[in-house]
Amino acid sequence: MSIRSQARKTLRDGVSGLPAQFWWLWTSTLINRLGSFVTTFLTLYLTAERGYSVSYAGLVTALYGLGGSAAAVVGGVLVDRVGRRPTLLLSQVATALSTAVLGFVQDPVLLAVVACLVGISSNAQRPAVQAMMADIVPAADRVRAFSLNYWAVNIGFAAGSSAAGMIAGHGYQLLFLVGSCATLVCGLVVFFKLPESRPANTEAPAGKEKSGLLTVTRDGRFMKLVFLTFLVALLLQQGPTALPVSMNSAGFSAGDYGLVISVNGILIVLLQIPLTRFIDNRDVRGVLFTACLLCAAGWGLTSVAGSVGFYAFTVALWTLAEIIHAPTSMSLVAAMSPTHARGRYQGMYALAWQSAAFVGPLLAGFVMDGFGDTFWWITCAAIGTVAALGYWRFASPRAADGGGHPAVDEAGVTSSSRCSTVSEPPAPSDAVRVSRTRTSRSRSAASFRSRSRSPRLLK
Repeated sequence: MSIRSQARKTLRDGVSGLPAQFWWLWTSTLINRLGSFVTTFLTLYLTAERGYSVSYAGLVTALYGLGGSAAAVVGGVLVDRVGRRPTLLLSQVATALSTAVLGFVQDPVLLAVVACLVGISSNAQRPAVQAMMADIVPAADRVRAFSLNYWAVNIGFAAGSSAAGMIAGHGYQLLFLVGSCATLVCGLVVFFKLPESRPANTEAPAGKEKSGLLTVTRDGRFMKLVFLTFLVALLLQQGPTALPVSMNSAGFSAGDYGLVISVNGILIVLLQIPLTRFIDNRDVRGVLFTACLLCAAGWGLTSVAGSVGFYAFTVALWTLAEIIHAPTSMSLVAAMSPTHARGRYQGMYALAWQSAAFVGPLLAGFVMDGFGDTFWWITCAAIGTVAALGYWRFASPRAADGGGHPAVDEAGVTSSSRCSTVSEPPAPSDAVRVSRTRTSRSRSAASFRSRSRSPRLLK
């Protein structure tokens, strides 16, 4: 079989067999990310166009990040109480309005407030998207679905950022308006093509405590996953923040950094689907452990990088980690979250990423100023190693903490006896057992409909 035929087969196998609703959700994600370039150019707009200081621009960016952190939790609550679709629509409309206003606000205090509102409204949709995906995609296909959605996020961001550079040349107000219109189009897709996906019975099972936010935080096993996700997200935040500063201090130009960081986007676009196919039947322990070790190696080797080629190699390492970690961890969250609290669990997971976006640059700046770049990259390698060991322990059968969630064994499979401890009976979409051997999608669909088999959390 030729390389072209093999690539075509890989792509076909990677995208086939998913529900139509998923593809409309995927389309809305792509459109949304095409219009998300406004925040990417926010610092440049404030300093170059408006003449504000770098410190003020940093404050506004931090307020945007804080708004996103709050939105992750608030959005999760809304998803469970109001519904997935209403939360998505509210988020899109609010983001479109606040983005348009942001481009015309003159008062610096009001500008900072509006930026925070943009952060809140634009990030409130994340728990809704992930909860809806968990609702409509069978458990057997979730890793693949989350991977495709992550692929759309990166394609949309890359294409949108490229177009934004040209649009900004005609005025930043036009840039904000185009971003606002793209968000409205996304909202229209949701309004016309995506019905509510929340299961009819979203109440906690009889005899079980309702899963409020405090209940989620008391789920020790899930909070361990959130913490480990925070560590990985902290490392992935270094690409657009600490890496350009470090390369600049080493004598490399902005063009060199642009070439190096482009490896990240290129590899995600090219390898997201084939690598997802590769990890499709791998156990969760090995996938997450390997991802963290790749991340640790990539950032650790950055401490000795001395050429553009070597920097690009280090970026390739942590990009591979990003590609296999993101969909696997998202699918694990979907499997661990009870149906009646899926939004709040997804919101807490999103909070890990938002918190890392806020803490990562601050921590990197403090360490690099006080101890030097090399010390920070070695610290990053240590953080990645700790996360790898944490995931290995998290996915171990001995790691069960009695928190109400089943542990995952070496094959990534849970026994039916363990699953009896979950806080509620498995939803139909979770009642599936995935064979280690690769079968056709039609046979997977048939096994999904069979309630008599033991469930499996992850492939």
